[in-house]
Amino acid sequence: MTTIDYLISAALILLVIPQIRGTRQTLRNALLPLVAVAAAAAYYLKSFPTEGHDVQLYGATVLVGAILGITCGATTRLSRATDGVAFAQAGVVAAALWIVGMASRAGFEYWASHSGATDIARFSQDHLITGAAAWTAALLLMALAQVLCRLAVVRIRTRQLTSGARVTARV
Repeated sequence: MTTIDYLISAALILLVIPQIRGTRQTLRNALLPLVAVAAAAAYYLKSFPTEGHDVQLYGATVLVGAILGITCGATTRLSRATDGVAFAQAGVVAAALWIVGMASRAGFEYWASHSGATDIARFSQDHLITGAAAWTAALLLMALAQVLCRLAVVRIRTRQLTSGARVTARV
């Protein structure tokens, strides 16, 4: 891992800070994590292999990312500010899930570039995964799924809250 890799990973993990402090649900605040993951994808994604079982790997990582994102969104507290704009604040569960999702990818990358390279190569060969490009794409798709699903759940709940529908606050 290069210094840039560490900085990108840290930036994605640290996106949890505004979520913990709470943010008004403006389009800008909602899209910031999506823009950050898209920038990381633009930096890392050089190819998108679809041979062997690469597509199944993508499906598995997208599913994990979606579960993390949906749970993050569902456990984010929503309230209305005095001016009627929705305010979202990640609780302990939402923040922990965000950190787990983002840090697990950074940890995998570190492990892959250090002591885990042989194990990953063996696993990839045994399961017909074409190599590093497939793993990179899978991890980026996982991050994108986590961000998109969290965004979708929070936006749906925000719409319910601001339209007057009953929304129960979560942990």
